[in-house]
Amino acid sequence: MTALVLLGCPAPTGAAVGVITAAGAILVMAPPSRWSSRRGAGLRRCRLRVTVTNPVRPSPPWKNVAVAVLGCVAAVAGTVAFRVHAVGTGPVADLAGRNASATVEAVLTDDPREVKQRTGEFRRVSFVVPARIEAVETFAGRVRTRVPVVLFASGEQWRSLLPSQRVEIRGRFGPAETGELLAAVIMVREPPRVLSGPSWVQRAAETLRAGLREAADALPPDRRGLLPGLVVGDVSRMEEEVAADFKEAGLSHLLAVSGANLAIVAGAAVLLARGAGLPLAARAVFAVLAMLAFAIIARPSPSVLRALLMGTVAAVALGTGRSRDGVAALSVSVLGLILFDPALARSYGFALSVWATGGILVLAPRWRDRMSGGQEQTGRPSGGAAGWLGRMSGGRGRASGRMAGRCPRWAAEVIAVPAAAQVAVTPILVLMSGQVAPVAVPANLLAGPAVAPATLLGFAAALVAPVSMPIAQLLVRPAGLACGWIIEVARHAAGLPLAVIPWPGGVPGLLLLAVAVVAAVTVARHRRSRWIVVAATAGMFAAVVLSTTPVVARWPPPGWLLVACDVGQGDALLVAAGPGRAVVVDTGADPVLIDRCLRSMDVREVPLVVLTHPHADHVGGLDGVFRGRRVGAVVVSPGARAAGEAARLSGELARREVAEWTARPGVSWRFGPSELTVIGPSEGSPAASGGGEGAVVNNASVVMHVRWAAGAALLSGDIETEAQAELLRRGFPPAEIFKVPHHGSARSDPDFFAAVGARAALISAGADNTYGHPAPSTLARLNRLGVRTYRTDLSGDLAVVARDGGLAVVVRGR
Repeated sequence: MTALVLLGCPAPTGAAVGVITAAGAILVMAPPSRWSSRRGAGLRRCRLRVTVTNPVRPSPPWKNVAVAVLGCVAAVAGTVAFRVHAVGTGPVADLAGRNASATVEAVLTDDPREVKQRTGEFRRVSFVVPARIEAVETFAGRVRTRVPVVLFASGEQWRSLLPSQRVEIRGRFGPAETGELLAAVIMVREPPRVLSGPSWVQRAAETLRAGLREAADALPPDRRGLLPGLVVGDVSRMEEEVAADFKEAGLSHLLAVSGANLAIVAGAAVLLARGAGLPLAARAVFAVLAMLAFAIIARPSPSVLRALLMGTVAAVALGTGRSRDGVAALSVSVLGLILFDPALARSYGFALSVWATGGILVLAPRWRDRMSGGQEQTGRPSGGAAGWLGRMSGGRGRASGRMAGRCPRWAAEVIAVPAAAQVAVTPILVLMSGQVAPVAVPANLLAGPAVAPATLLGFAAALVAPVSMPIAQLLVRPAGLACGWIIEVARHAAGLPLAVIPWPGGVPGLLLLAVAVVAAVTVARHRRSRWIVVAATAGMFAAVVLSTTPVVARWPPPGWLLVACDVGQGDALLVAAGPGRAVVVDTGADPVLIDRCLRSMDVREVPLVVLTHPHADHVGGLDGVFRGRRVGAVVVSPGARAAGEAARLSGELARREVAEWTARPGVSWRFGPSELTVIGPSEGSPAASGGGEGAVVNNASVVMHVRWAAGAALLSGDIETEAQAELLRRGFPPAEIFKVPHHGSARSDPDFFAAVGARAALISAGADNTYGHPAPSTLARLNRLGVRTYRTDLSGDLAVVARDGGLAVVVRGR
């Protein structure tokens, strides 16, 4: 029961009202200054009347939370139900169920994303295009609809299309993957017929983005590709090697436009407005306008929409002088976006963005305070983006004062923010890819200071480029310096041992990670246990090193002469040409893999590249050879060529202004300890009998004989039975090391293998390749000849070294 006590006191004390609480205390609600100066006199002179009322108990907090959660779940479930019904019924779903073909009218909803598919010998470029079907041509006539689909198409016509453009296409319909909120996937067979241009927003965005790309042309290739990626998420020109380094170093989030980019732009806008003396509300408006301009340039993707919504909430809180909790703003943003597009609930990119932001909001302030030895003294609590904008603008966010600590507060914040973000996204990374990246935190710490200058200068260059390109190019030069620093950080971080640790994926990986975290936190609480764990870890590491030393040698091995790089299904060989130099014979299909092989061997200069024949698995990685290295000249085959690859290769060499030479039998070069001589193909190389066009190109491969003081090697490209017989007929010098042709294909001549006289054979093949390489018959033939076989798919990189007056093979291990 609650007793309501009315205290009617005579003048001048006036009336007072109080409440007897459950603890029995009387709360007197009257100004204390009105009480009698004599202790208790005022109350003794009052008339007391007690009225007993029914109790009014507030609802438990968990009930409010439960109601809110259930309401959100119901809203999302309803939205998903409507969306599932829309994509599961109608003419598009019917066509997908029958795998039928039809002509449709579609509107692109995102940029066409290029997908480079290297399938063995040939390279194919295709596009994945998110779209929305607006109309379908059926036997009954034209049917209007509005459902999302994904288009799989090929052809350069797709590259220039922009979101919001309307096209007419014809293709074959198929069902979407289970769980995707798509009506169908469509294999497009013909070029699109453009029906209308993009909207004014998309035209403006493309104009500004194109201006930024043009301005970035003043930078070196790696930086000109990275700057648009950092600023607006445009990775269309980003080098594959740089993207791979970013992924392994845990810096890929820098290429996805999200809250960090908008926070940088909004913070700069608020500082400018504050310097101009604008009032608090005007600063908030200026920040919102800057974020809107940035969102237009970056194009409204899910991460941009989430960041824009949260930033707008923070700016409104700033303008009204009432700071909101950043976690609440993030929650509202996530709920609103999922209601708008339920497919985001299955998007790893969206989950990474949200969890990273949540980690920064929840963990970073606490870690910062612990590292700085105290916490800010605040007049009223505020946090998240609103509190940050308030401090930037001089508004009523966090108040003054901080306790002296062990680490400067600014340094603690610089460390805490990337660490918190990385820790928060680690469960998602484990669930997604089954790996843990310990190097990500220091890499983000080192790269972080360069992100803001690059973003702001690039954003300014994009705005200025349509008006004055020289000024835009002037702005991107210091931005290029920041990009160069980030690239170097990523490159060195990716090259560190144990940069990425394999970890079980899926739910078991999450459970194991949770157990590991609990164990680590428990151990970290006690100093003695910490030292025990450090000692045990050091002992295990030493045991592993000592036990594996006889099996896997240190890399690169001293005095190496030839290396067969593990580049998957393809060939890539390095011939020693002196300290820091190597001749590259073929490059594999992936520029990332050949670049890393060259890096592991500390090769900084390539005086000569020999491309035995223009198939993608031998020339596709050429860009990786050029990354940060000077290349002297490129030697190509004189024989038949695959027209598409040959034209692309010649155009690439012309663009890089590198000499292209044609191999001729008898031509030789001397580089360092190696002498290389061309022994094939001869003029009018033999045609294939039954191997098709691919075999004709294979038989035209450049065949090299490499001699050192300790022995020789025969590098045979992909020659098949006919070319092998031709070489045997003309004669060739023997060799101790034999690079088996065509990844160990069954199309081989037994007499040619015997004539080589090799003691060791190197086979470059991809693990679990679908071609059956190396063929069992080829392996059996080498075994009968007494040749020891080494394979990259089993042993990783293979190195030939001089040892005891002869040649030996050292394996790196996978």
